[in-house]
Amino acid sequence: MTATTEVLDARRRVDGIIERAISSREDELVEIRRHLHRHPELSHAEHATTDYVVEHLEALGLRPIRLPRTGAYCDIAGQDPSLPAIALRADMDALGIPDMSGVDFVSEVDRVSHACGHDVHMSAVLGAAMALVEIARAGLLTRTVRLVFQPSEERHPCGALEMIAEGVADGLDSIYTLHCDPGVDVGRVGLKAGPITSATDPVRIELSGSGGHTSRPHLTQDLVYACGQIITQLPAALTRRMDPRSGVNLTWGSVHAGCAFNAIPSSGVLEGTLRCLDHEAWDQAEELLEVITADIAHAWGVSATVQHDRGVPPVSNDPLSVRLFEDAVTSAFGRDHVDSARQSLGGEDFAWYLEKLPGALARLGTRTPGGRTYDLHMGDFRVDERAIAIGARVLATVCVHRDLPQA
Repeated sequence: MTATTEVLDARRRVDGIIERAISSREDELVEIRRHLHRHPELSHAEHATTDYVVEHLEALGLRPIRLPRTGAYCDIAGQDPSLPAIALRADMDALGIPDMSGVDFVSEVDRVSHACGHDVHMSAVLGAAMALVEIARAGLLTRTVRLVFQPSEERHPCGALEMIAEGVADGLDSIYTLHCDPGVDVGRVGLKAGPITSATDPVRIELSGSGGHTSRPHLTQDLVYACGQIITQLPAALTRRMDPRSGVNLTWGSVHAGCAFNAIPSSGVLEGTLRCLDHEAWDQAEELLEVITADIAHAWGVSATVQHDRGVPPVSNDPLSVRLFEDAVTSAFGRDHVDSARQSLGGEDFAWYLEKLPGALARLGTRTPGGRTYDLHMGDFRVDERAIAIGARVLATVCVHRDLPQA
């Protein structure tokens, strides 16, 4: 038997085990997802979700470790303990958004729903675990696989940093995750080397000045007018003071000043989100926010205090990890199921893992072909549940192909 034949035979064996393990439990994975969808929990409150995930891991014969608050991780032991482990990550938290999807398994928690697909992410990683346990029992899992169920992806401070602080990323070779993409048909997976998401930071600006009657603005510091100038000039100035290729974008979401039509207030607050497409711009933005805001406020005689919280850096996919994802999708479903993903201005705290080790985020298609394109973070968000088994197969295949030579 030639080396090429041996490689192909090894791939066929592990791919066959993965396909059988997941296809035989596809209905179970759908039920897991529906249970999670019915019982969503907000960031740092994923107690029942953690219990549910741990029960399923223990049923597979694994020994999960709970984090102090919420979240858990566990290892599926490989044949070679000298090799660093590879990790699969799923986020667990839901959003404070009413479930308006109209599905039979609608959220039973008032004003809370899995409107970002984290229920799908958890189900896919559990499906991958089912297959990987079978691979390990067959003696074909070369390196250990760590399953990471992370709390609080949607809130700041984020759960990724908590997991890293607990040592979950220690000793890893690489880490992989999937994110639902309602703009991509089910069966397809979007990949991109380099940045695939944006840095995302909350920004809060507090303004103060001497208020007064609107008939005498010259005797006041017209704070509302100053607010308007900052609202329009600060985002514009950032686009001229920073490299336009960085895609810097400051968008306001909340503006509060005053409570009477004929009184100039003495205080006001602006809140928004700063997004940058590259790490260098993200590092530069904080100082510029302070300087430009102070300059604009000074022109109108008001004082401004900027609170810029460093949220998450861009997710920057490691090229080798992307190639391994591509190989996994191709091996499981064919080359025509690989899509070229575009960079998004959305943020993802998976980026913090990639500050420490290589890895990649892939976009999992969840749109029914020919059907409606739903949007993330909307109450009517729906997914084609065939995506769960597809995601599980891709994740499991990445882990086992990591140590199989190319044919």
